[in-house]
Amino acid sequence: MSGRQKPHRRESYAYFQIMTTRWMDNDSYRHMNNTVYYSFFDSIVNQYLIENGVLDVGKSEIIGLVAETACQYFRSIGFPSKINVGLRVGHLGNSSARYDVALFKDDEEEASAQGHFVHVYVNRKSGRPVPMPEKLITLISPLHHVEAD
Repeated sequence: MSGRQKPHRRESYAYFQIMTTRWMDNDSYRHMNNTVYYSFFDSIVNQYLIENGVLDVGKSEIIGLVAETACQYFRSIGFPSKINVGLRVGHLGNSSARYDVALFKDDEEEASAQGHFVHVYVNRKSGRPVPMPEKLITLISPLHHVEAD
């Protein structure tokens, strides 16, 4: 990705969860601290995988480790706000996936922030990359989104 992107619109995301900001999320500038944005990214990806039975954080033989993450900020979010967290898959590799995430404040149609989160799937014991399990591929393939040029 080169250059600054425009804010994505809701319709370009396949899956949503509603999350809320908390009082403690605000920083001294009265907006949500940048680390909280990444917490939303991490939460939607892992919650989606857990709720759909492809990740057991204590027992799964194959786990996703974060290899890369990025975020672009467009509009401030603060407490109290309802966040519609959008998820899609931007890239499917053999042993990795890039999850694209956007945060839509309240009922806004354009993202307040958007970014991505790359998981490399590894064997829990060896830490070595492995092909993604078929069950995972089947789950996330419908979320795959190809950007139009």
